[in-house]
Amino acid sequence: MPAAYVMLCRGDKVLLQLRAGTGYMDDHWAVAAAGHVELGESVFRAACREAAEELGVSIVPSDLLPMTAMHRTQADHAPIGERVDFFFACRRWSGEPQIAEPRKIADLQWFALDALPEPVVPHERYVLEHLAAGTLATVTAFGFTL
Repeated sequence: MPAAYVMLCRGDKVLLQLRAGTGYMDDHWAVAAAGHVELGESVFRAACREAAEELGVSIVPSDLLPMTAMHRTQADHAPIGERVDFFFACRRWSGEPQIAEPRKIADLQWFALDALPEPVVPHERYVLEHLAAGTLATVTAFGFTL
C-alpha cells in the first residue's frame, strides 16, 4: 500500500504534527502531512492532497522534492503491514500551515532536525535522523533484516 509523506521545511526546521484520535501511533510526533495514495492518484497528487487536508496549505507537485522511497514491514510481517512510503521535502507552499483536522492532530510545531521531540513515529524518525546526518539513501528499508 503506497503512502505519501510531506516534510514542510523552513531553514533547518521541519514541521511535525502530534497525532491524536487516529488509532495509529497516537501521542507520537509525525511528519506534518501523510496518507495513503488513493485509487487512480499519483503519489505527487496524494502528497498535495494530504497537505491541503491536514494543514490547509496548497502545494504544486513541482515543489515536492523526493527524499526517499521506503519499503517497510511490521514485526509480524503480515501482508497488510508491507508498505511503500514516498517521502518528499517541500520548501514552498501557499497558506500558513495550521491544524485542519483537529480530530487527528493535537499540535503542530517546528523542530530543528537535530532536536527532534519524543516520541516520533519510528520509521519517520529514521528518515528525519538520516536526513539530518546527510546519510539518507534514495531507497531505504525499515523493519527488515538486510
